[in-house]
Amino acid sequence: MDVALGGTFDPVHDGHRRLFERAFELGDVTVGLTSDELAPKTRAVERRVRSYEDRKRDLETELEAIATEYDRDFQVRKLEKPTGIATEPQFDYLVVSPETREGGTRINEIRDERGHDPLEVVVVPHLRADDGDIISSTRIVNGEIDEHGNIVDE
Repeated sequence: MDVALGGTFDPVHDGHRRLFERAFELGDVTVGLTSDELAPKTRAVERRVRSYEDRKRDLETELEAIATEYDRDFQVRKLEKPTGIATEPQFDYLVVSPETREGGTRINEIRDERGHDPLEVVVVPHLRADDGDIISSTRIVNGEIDEHGNIVDE
């Protein structure tokens, strides 16, 4: 089975790792990584995002370990638009977080228009930080938590 997922992944945290693990449980994984142009447009909060090349390098390091554990293949491809790679016919699953579930609906509409089978959209719940709020890259960048959801002492 072929699995798609996408994001900015800056920085990678335990919530992302949960997405990756679920994806590798399902099959070989293709990750769409937002381009430098798209990344700022996908942010709910405006903030600096590291370069595509830096994010890709770190992402591949994360994925390599998980892919090895599940004996799966992976690739990272550049996302130029939000619906990205998942509209391509080869995919069977789309792994999303709760806030990107609607994107999965739109992707399946596009797939239908193109005559492709719908993807099974797999929603992976958020991981919570020690304070009960979700783990997010923005919270990490803002210095509130670390990548594991531990509260950063002031």
